[in-house]
Amino acid sequence: MKLCGVSKISTLHITSWDQDHCVPSQLDLIIDELKPNKIEYPGYKPHTTCGCDSLKIIEKFKITKRAVQISPKYISSLNKSESYGYKDVLLHPKYLSQDSANDNSTVKLFRSGSFNVLSLGDVESVQISSGLKTYSSIRNEIDIMILAHHGADNGFTTSSFLKTVRPKVAIATADYANQFKHPKQNIRDLLHKNEIKLFTTKTGDVVIYSIGSHSGNYRVINLMTGSTKISSAYEFSAKKMKYLSVNQDTLRARMHKGVRGPKR
Repeated sequence: MKLCGVSKISTLHITSWDQDHCVPSQLDLIIDELKPNKIEYPGYKPHTTCGCDSLKIIEKFKITKRAVQISPKYISSLNKSESYGYKDVLLHPKYLSQDSANDNSTVKLFRSGSFNVLSLGDVESVQISSGLKTYSSIRNEIDIMILAHHGADNGFTTSSFLKTVRPKVAIATADYANQFKHPKQNIRDLLHKNEIKLFTTKTGDVVIYSIGSHSGNYRVINLMTGSTKISSAYEFSAKKMKYLSVNQDTLRARMHKGVRGPKR
C-alpha cells in the first residue's frame, strides 16, 4: 500500500465466503486498521461458521458505512457498461447455483485505473467461462487476470479462454503451504504456451501499480515472504494505453457497440 501511495482501502472486495477468502479475525483487522469506505460481499448465503461470522461483522459495518451484497438481483439492477470506460464492471453471479458455491463467486472487472484487472473468485463452470468470452471488455481490455479458483484445473481456464482474454499477467493466490499445489501444472503450461507471465503469492505478495504519469505503464513486483524486499519486477503497458488520452465521444465513434454487461 505504501508503494501505491495509499493508507486506506476504498473498497474491500470479497469474492467468496470460503475461509481462504474471508476470515473473521482478518476482516476485523482490515476494518479497524485500513478503514475501507465500502465492502462488497458475496451474493449467496454463507454455508460455513467462518462465513456466517464474517457476515455478522459486515452487518455491523453497514450501520455506519456502505456494504453491498453482489447478488444476481443487484447485478441485474445495474446499467449496461460501455467499452473502454472507467467504471468497474460486475459480471457474475447472474444466477445462484444450488450445486456449486464456487460458481456463486463474484466476478469483477476492475478498470477505474490505468490498467484493468479481471477477478474471477472461485468460479469453475465451463458455462460461465464461455459466457464471459462474449463481452467485448473481456476480449479487449484485460491486462491482469487473477486465476479462477487459485489456478485449479477445473475446466474454467482453457486455451480458448486465454486466447480470447489475452492478459499479459496471471496471478495465482496461494499461501506458502499451498496444499492443493496451485496453480496446477496444466494451467502453468497453458499460460506459458500463451505467453502470459505467471506470478504467485506463495512466496510473497504481488503488488501492481501505475508508474510514470499514470498513462498506462505499470509495474508488477513479487515481494519476498514477510518482507518488503523485491524478488522480481517487470513492467508492462496497458491495452487501453492508447485510449487514455482520448475523449469519450471519440471512443464511442471508434467502437461499434457497448459491451454486454452491467456496470457500477
